[in-house]
Amino acid sequence: MDDILQYTGSSYDGEYTNERLEGKGKYNFPTETRYEGEMKDGMFHGKGTLFFPNGSRYEATWEKGLAVEGKYTFADGLVFDEEDWEYCDGYDRRFYTEISGSLGPAGHEQLVNNEPRHQIPEGCYDCGDGFYNPRTRVVVDYNNKFLRNADEDEHAWIIKTCLKGWDEYIGFTPKVKA
Repeated sequence: MDDILQYTGSSYDGEYTNERLEGKGKYNFPTETRYEGEMKDGMFHGKGTLFFPNGSRYEATWEKGLAVEGKYTFADGLVFDEEDWEYCDGYDRRFYTEISGSLGPAGHEQLVNNEPRHQIPEGCYDCGDGFYNPRTRVVVDYNNKFLRNADEDEHAWIIKTCLKGWDEYIGFTPKVKA
């Protein structure tokens, strides 16, 4: 089993049954994401938490490797609630740090949740846990380490809502008379 884990770049420290990952354990991914919790037949099964390198976490109940119920907590402590989401929505554009702390002085524009903000590479977006390149559809962390490939839904959400690494003119453009 350890040979397979080394081949994938992962590691496991925990209980085994019949040479299978089973019981309580810690599974480390090569992306520095870590799972701590219950395993069954080599899969996440029962209560367990994924810890991400940026400090966020996903606590869930797992069945045969799939999350059936869970909650995501951002690194700053904000818990994602799909039903009652009030963070940086269409009505209140403040960031969680502004809501939970205090507003900055007049004229201070907070463009990201944690300041100072990172310099966004040309052609990329800041998606909160790293930079997204729409040409490759890859998200890397702020140290340029691979995090994930974006699916269609995440791609569309990032393009629509996230901060761009370039300036665009969006003001009035007069019509040219022919």
